[in-house]
Amino acid sequence: MSSAKLQLRDKGNHVVMDNGIARVTLSKPDGIVTGIEYNGIDNLLEVLNEEANRGYWDLVWSGSGTTGAFDVIKGTKFEVIMENEEQIELSFTRKWDPSQEGKAVPLNIDKRFVMLRGSCGFYTYAIYEHLKEWPAFSIAETRIAFKLRKEKFHYMAVTDDRQRFMPLPDDRLPDKGQALAYPEAVLLVNPVEPQFKGEVDDKYQYSCENKDITVHGWICTEQPSVGFWLITPSHEYRTGGPQKQNLTSHVGPTSLAVFMSAHYTGEDLVPKFGEGEAWKKVFGPVFVYLNSSTDDDNDPLWLWQDAKSQMNVELESWPYNFPASDDYVKAEQRGNVVGRLLVQDRHVDKDFIAANRAYVGLALPGAAGSWQRECKEYQFWTRTDEEGFFYIGGIRPGQYNLYAWVPGFIGDYKYDDIITITPGCYIYVEDLVYQPPRNGATLWEIGFPDRSAAEFYVPDPNPKYINKLYQNHPDRFRQYGLWERYAELYPDKDLVYVVGSSDYRKDWFYAQVTRKKDSKAYQATTWQIIFELKNVDKNNSYTLRVAIASATFSELQIRVNDANASPLFTSGLIGRDNSIARHGIHGLYWLFNVQVAGSKLIEGDNTLFLTQPRCTSPFQGIMYDYIRFEAPN
Repeated sequence: MSSAKLQLRDKGNHVVMDNGIARVTLSKPDGIVTGIEYNGIDNLLEVLNEEANRGYWDLVWSGSGTTGAFDVIKGTKFEVIMENEEQIELSFTRKWDPSQEGKAVPLNIDKRFVMLRGSCGFYTYAIYEHLKEWPAFSIAETRIAFKLRKEKFHYMAVTDDRQRFMPLPDDRLPDKGQALAYPEAVLLVNPVEPQFKGEVDDKYQYSCENKDITVHGWICTEQPSVGFWLITPSHEYRTGGPQKQNLTSHVGPTSLAVFMSAHYTGEDLVPKFGEGEAWKKVFGPVFVYLNSSTDDDNDPLWLWQDAKSQMNVELESWPYNFPASDDYVKAEQRGNVVGRLLVQDRHVDKDFIAANRAYVGLALPGAAGSWQRECKEYQFWTRTDEEGFFYIGGIRPGQYNLYAWVPGFIGDYKYDDIITITPGCYIYVEDLVYQPPRNGATLWEIGFPDRSAAEFYVPDPNPKYINKLYQNHPDRFRQYGLWERYAELYPDKDLVYVVGSSDYRKDWFYAQVTRKKDSKAYQATTWQIIFELKNVDKNNSYTLRVAIASATFSELQIRVNDANASPLFTSGLIGRDNSIARHGIHGLYWLFNVQVAGSKLIEGDNTLFLTQPRCTSPFQGIMYDYIRFEAPN
């Protein structure tokens, strides 16, 4: 650590923040990070790129009747907000006026960059504001992107078990790579480094859930070894809740902090703002952390462990006390909620069940489960302990509903009372009781209710399409092209699952996809569940619960004992997750509760037919989370 005084130097078209550890150069008044000097390296960012393509905030927006436009956010006014011995904070603002209608996103944007004394890196955050008299618009994506030096940064780390030496961006060029089913996926046929030959590179293979995107980045393993890390100490400003998936780092070398995106969700998570709707939101701060090792005997991969330690420091420091903007709410202005969540399901246990490791969060008031599609305001999430107790701290003032879902149980919980957070409040909610959907005893079930299809059968990839990282890996579903394996396993007939003898871990394919017939034709699929009933209550209804982990331009039709009958149930067209193509194993959660009249069932073997009829693409399909068949009440 250096105790050097902070220095701010204005160089006309650029401004430089320097604390004796790192020197950060930003274009003026654009507010683009053009250079990061650290540990003897004159610039960690890609010097071959134009300055506007090194370190920047961007967004994708559309107005009324306009298609989406990509916008690298460039300021038009520069201001020094703070400059003293402990902190430099710079502002790069861009104001909107009516003459820009249809040409620029109707937002005032204030990008902030902060350097603290003795800090190994810098912070950045931004305030977006839409005034009520401005026109309607939507935002499909907003994020921060950093492009690093490709000749230096070759090792990427996303999590403890998802890190590796990576191909070069040159390997994806047409003379070295073969484009696959979509532009992001490339088969490396003639890479610069022969070790990568025959591998697939696809940035979506490195996506993470919001709750797990805390630190990721790159290591330069050459001496002096250097690490570049993006640390996200809070997810309050990210949309879609703890399981929403976003991109992290990928070949470039590129590191991203994504705040809003439609990936793994589709239009449901594109916020749409109407005329007369005022909105303001603070994104960040995130921390760009730099570390190094000069000891030849020290494993450069130690830098990952150090980055995780720094992540814990940042987590413990949240909410930060240093941002100068009044729009960033400090710790003393925030509130806290504590409580306990229990589950009541008398068909599982006569007593209350502690909601072990449940997800509990505060989000904008709405219906149960609405939090996963909420994409305008802040959300605050935690997980309960083994006894169901939870504590949510650092909550911005406002009105919220408290939501929850519990692994092992279907459906969504919502606390009926509005929770009003005021500065310094400490709210205790009495024991909350979630009663999950249930009519009768479980006759049979398939899977485990955790909003993921990961427990089902995930095949080995085609040997032509391997990512070596995911061989013998818990996240084997991230291999490219697994959807094509269904037609190889079931070339003529579809999956048949026999309750009592089949094993969902081996016999239930992870996604009900279309069957490829030739290069341009795909076929609908119908899966069967065969189950025996020794006694049938003809006068009452049974209940079929179908929890879906993902759906992409698909439809679920259910028939009982007659494959040619009119559907007993149809979902209609659902889902734009695209999780099948993006190796996501889940997208948005759906729960369907279907009443099955006892008169439709027989004593002996019965068959449920699950049809996904829409078949114009290989990526249309359904990932099931859990299926349960219940006896009459």
